[in-house]
This record gives sequence, structure tokens and C-alpha cells, in this order.
Amino acid sequence: MIRSILFAAAAASVLVSTATGQNRPEIIRTANGVPHIYADDLWGAGYGLAWVQLEDYGARVVNGLVAAKGTMGRVFGKDSVEGDFARRPVHELATARWQTLEAGTRAVYEGFAAAVNDFVQAHRTEFAAGIEPDFVGWDMLAREMGGTGVAAARRLVQRHLARTTPAAPSRGGLDQPDDGSNAWALAPSRTRSGRAILLRNPHLSWDAGYYEAQVVVPGVLDFYGDFRIGTAFAVVGGFNRDLGWATTNNDIDNDEIYSVDLAPGLVDHILLDGHSVALTRQLVTVEVRNGAGFTSETREAWHSAIGPVVDRIGGKVYVIRTAGEGEHRGGEMFLKMMRATTLAEWQAALRLQARATSNLTYADRAGNIFYVWNGTLPSLPHPPGRDSLIFPVTSTRQVWSTLVPFDSMPQVKNPPDGYVHNENSSPHFTNLKAVLDTLRLPPNVEPPSLSLRSQLALELIAKPGKKLTLEDVVHLKHSYRMLLADRIKPDLLAAAATQETDAIKAATAVLGAWDNTAAVDSKGAVLFEMWWRLYSARVRQPFAGPWSFGSPPPARRGLADPTQAVASLAVAADSVRTRFGRLDVPWGEVHRVRIGNQDLPVGGCHGALGCFRVLWFRDDPDGKRSVQGGDGWVLAVEFGPVVPRAYSVLAYGQSNRPDSPLFGDQAGMFARGEMKPIAFTRQDVERTAIRRYRPGPSN
Repeated sequence: MIRSILFAAAAASVLVSTATGQNRPEIIRTANGVPHIYADDLWGAGYGLAWVQLEDYGARVVNGLVAAKGTMGRVFGKDSVEGDFARRPVHELATARWQTLEAGTRAVYEGFAAAVNDFVQAHRTEFAAGIEPDFVGWDMLAREMGGTGVAAARRLVQRHLARTTPAAPSRGGLDQPDDGSNAWALAPSRTRSGRAILLRNPHLSWDAGYYEAQVVVPGVLDFYGDFRIGTAFAVVGGFNRDLGWATTNNDIDNDEIYSVDLAPGLVDHILLDGHSVALTRQLVTVEVRNGAGFTSETREAWHSAIGPVVDRIGGKVYVIRTAGEGEHRGGEMFLKMMRATTLAEWQAALRLQARATSNLTYADRAGNIFYVWNGTLPSLPHPPGRDSLIFPVTSTRQVWSTLVPFDSMPQVKNPPDGYVHNENSSPHFTNLKAVLDTLRLPPNVEPPSLSLRSQLALELIAKPGKKLTLEDVVHLKHSYRMLLADRIKPDLLAAAATQETDAIKAATAVLGAWDNTAAVDSKGAVLFEMWWRLYSARVRQPFAGPWSFGSPPPARRGLADPTQAVASLAVAADSVRTRFGRLDVPWGEVHRVRIGNQDLPVGGCHGALGCFRVLWFRDDPDGKRSVQGGDGWVLAVEFGPVVPRAYSVLAYGQSNRPDSPLFGDQAGMFARGEMKPIAFTRQDVERTAIRRYRPGPSN
């Protein structure tokens, strides 16, 4: 059935929405099912965007909206109710603030909701029986709004009261997701064409729901990029004719925890500014499916004048104050960014400060490149608490109340050498000839860091005078270098040369011949990764010297414990030989893309190993390892004088439906390190069209 929904011929006159009476958009699917949505207005753009997501992801879209309304318990029963207590207040806030959004933003959300209703009505058997086609615009808004970190703050308070410290993070982390992204912007001085180039490369779990699409409203919007399944604007990156941007995760500290004394002799009052101030209680009641009927459950939450209450114990009230709490204009900000035509217009959109986190890397047709460590950062009257400090206060003056202005956030515009980059490291080394001075930044900006992945990025693009084509950028994006090996393999081989055992000799022979990459046919990478797992787990500080701020680009080199390194190599060699039959097993023989009926060798490794092509894997029952996340959506665009030229790949495809022809259909392309050309102009879309239709219940 789904195959027929996606690719059956669709003739069709213009359909009229049962919800609003407005015209439906036209959708043209090009190669690999990429939808190009042509709408008369922003309502139609929202309708089309929702419809294609529903075709390709179905229940995932709708269930996310049910969760945003705080009605999971009503639809699915008691096992699903827990999140409703947190989401119901957010939904109420979205409802209250709905009318404060600009009309265009509301129109997109309303069109999105209308499409969800029409699709649910037309395909009832795909959805849970308790789901009704009664979604409205503010349900879409609530889906994109965040809550507070009360649960994490409560854990911090409990550690504080117990006088304990959080557990140290794992050093290796090769089995943990390396959630993040890579982003480059190259100025005209660094490109062969004399045109700016942008690379966008988020790497998250392969079920994160990146979705590739183009949305066109003549004279209003013409944007190509990625959206997140179930939303119109949750996180958006991509380009229009004039400019584009990429997002990467940043480590922004946008909340603080305060302790306030309880007022003596009073119930539910605190002492603040020399007065007793009442706490307020909020009751949240949700409905829970119970057989053929429903029951209700109620929880209470407490609030103070300075933020939500985390805990009350020992004569203290602990409160969290979060920058961006209740912020509802994130979609409005992204829509303004999507419609901007100049850097000044794009920056004006960001000055809304409606996005709580994310680095933004930018390039445009005029030749500008720009980077900003973006987010909602509190302007603190005290040292930053990060994730370990709680501040006792007696006055509101001791509590932060304003944000660091956008123009005071770390940023770099058109720097020397013509590049900016970010791979989730701190903002300081965005350009090595424009290093940011920590003393000039807000004190709660993350401390200087430059990961191995970031160091490799600099080696790929930062050589003075190096000029790249768009195709060069695509090739470099798929670099298989494992920078960790460049840095420490010589010391490992030198230490192992002192050993005369056959096992060590065999292992060093393999590693000595290895090309230090995680390419499909690379022999030695499997052994090296196994060795690093063992060695880094046994040695508290595995490198000979700690990372330092000075002399960029700083690098970690050498081994702290050569004896333990050699012992770990002996164990690693035995493990690899036992598991795979030989020491020189090719990387791609072990590491696979397994999606649908495809089982493909793939190159790339965890960012902790210094790979720029990031992948992480799980162990499968047959002893092989299959991709779970990392590079999945990749976009590279060059801004031409009139029309941008671009390539992309979405490794897991446009659909998560196993019976869809779009499920994993780009996996082979991705595994080979290839990308597809993007159809951006209407002429190119028409030339490569494989299906066209008007969305609506009859489809």
C-alpha cells in the first residue's frame, strides 16, 4: 500500500483543503524521492511539508504531536503517561502565546496541522485507534518548544546534598554516540571558482529523522535543506539562492541552580529581598486510557519568583533558572533565516535569540562567511555554575535576569585565510589566524577545546593558499583518515619494537603497513581500534602530554604509558585474531551498513579516533559491526552568481517504512563516499521529476 501511496500516478486537479478552503501545493519528487513543494502561500508550504513527511514516516509524525499535546496516556495507556506531565504545561503555554507569532509563521503551522488531519482521516488504519484528526496550529508549535531541565537539576541537587561528584565520563566512548556535526564555510579566496562554499554535515543517530526537501512560495520563500521529522522548524539548515547555513552542537550552559532559604514559621514561602515570597503550586492532570474508558492522574509542580522548584530539603528551596524557558519563536526565527537574502537580514533574525543552542556556520552569494557560537546565554552576576555549582541567594540581584546580547556572543566574520569551521569544539579556533581571546568572551562560554576531529578538519582545509572546488569539498568530507593513528602510532611501534614475541611482531607488521585510515579496504584499522579501546580504558591519561591552549593548532601526541600500550597490543592482537580469523582483516569486512536487505562495507570511524567521516557501530550476532549513527545527512553547496550548485546524500533515505522504495535507497551511494547532485531550479526539478501530485485525502 505504501509503495502505491508514494509512486502511483497522480493526475489531479487542484484540491481544496477541507480544513481551510485554501489551495493545496504541488509536489514534485525527484531522484531518491526528494520532495520539491511548490505552494501559493505559506499555509500551502506547511501543508505540503507535513504531507510528504507523513507519506514517508507516517505514525512517527503523528505520535510526536500526540506527545507534544501531553495526551500519550489518553491514546496509549498508563505505560505512556509519564511524559504527559511535563508536556502538558508546555502545550498550555504554546496555546497562550499562539497569537503573538507573526501571521506567516502561524500559517505554516496551520497548514502543517491541516495536512496531518487530512492524512490521518484518509489512512486511519495506520494510526492508533485513540488518535483523532483534530490537530491545530499550536499543537505544531508545542512540538517544537522545549521544557526545563528539572530532572537533571534534581540529580545535581541530590549530588550536592550527598557531597558527591558526578562520575567521570568514559574516555574512549567508542560505543557511545558521537552526537554532533561538522561545518565548513570557505570564502571566495579559498575556492577555485571564486564563489563561497558551505558544508553541512550533522551526525546523529540514524533514526534522528533528518528529512531533505525544497519548499517554494514564489516571491516569499525558496529554501532547500533539511527538516526534522514531525516538525516544520525544529532545527533547519540549508540554503536559498543567496545564502545558507549549517548547525553544529555547542556546549552552552544556559541554566543555573540557586538555593533560597525557606521563610521561618511560614508554609511554602521563601526569603527573597528581605521579604517572604509565596511559592505557587501547579496541578497537572492528564487522562489515561483504562480499558474502554479513561481515568485521570494528577501531579503537582512548584514554582518560585525566580524559576521552577527542583527540590525542598534542609530548610532550602532549590530552583532552576533556564535561559529560553518557554521560548516559542524558534520557528519564527528559522523562517526569517530561510527568507533572508543578505547577511544583515540573516543576523537580524538571529537577534531574536529564540534558539537555545547551536553553532551556526554561514556563507553567501556575496562572498561573506560567518560563524557564531549561538544560543541563549545568561548574563551572570556570579561565576558560572556549569553542572557542579549551586549558588545560595538572598536577593534577586544575585540571580541572572538578562541574556548576553547576540552581538557579544563569540563570532568570526570574513577572517584571514578565508575559512571558518566547527566540529563541536569550542569557538576559539574557528580560524587559526583569528583565534578568539577567552578573556574577551563571556565567562560562561565553554573553555577552549579542539578535538581530534576538529584538528583533522584544519589539516584538510586550513593550509594557506589552498583552493578547493565544490567537488574537492565533497571528496574531503569523505576523508577516511584516522588522525589518532597519525599522532600516536609511531610511539606505539617504537615501544613494541623492544618486544620479541611473535604476537607483537605480527601486530606491528600489520600496523606498520597500515595507511592510518578507516577506508573499506584498510588493513590494520580494526587492530588499532581494538588496541585503543583496551589501552585508553587502562590508562587514566593515555597521551604523553595533556591538551593545552597554546600554539594552535594544539595536538595530543605520544603515549603516557608505553609498557601498558604494548601489553594492550598483545591482548588486542589475540582478540582480533580470535574474532575475525586474522590480524589484517579489512575494515569494511567488519564494519557494515545494514539497512533493509542491504549489507554493505563502509568506511569511517568514531570521532574519538580522529575521524572526520564519523560513524559509530553496534556489535551484531554474526560478529560484524553495523552502523547506528554518525554521518547520514551531508550537504555541500557553492553559491553561484545566479543559482547555487550543490550535492547531498541522506544515507538512510527519505523514509523509515521498510516497504518503501526510499528506505535506505541512498545507502550504497553513502557507503561508496558519493553524493547526488541537487535539483534546485524549477527547470532542473522538471528535468529529473519522477512523480508529481497534489497532496490530499485522495492520495
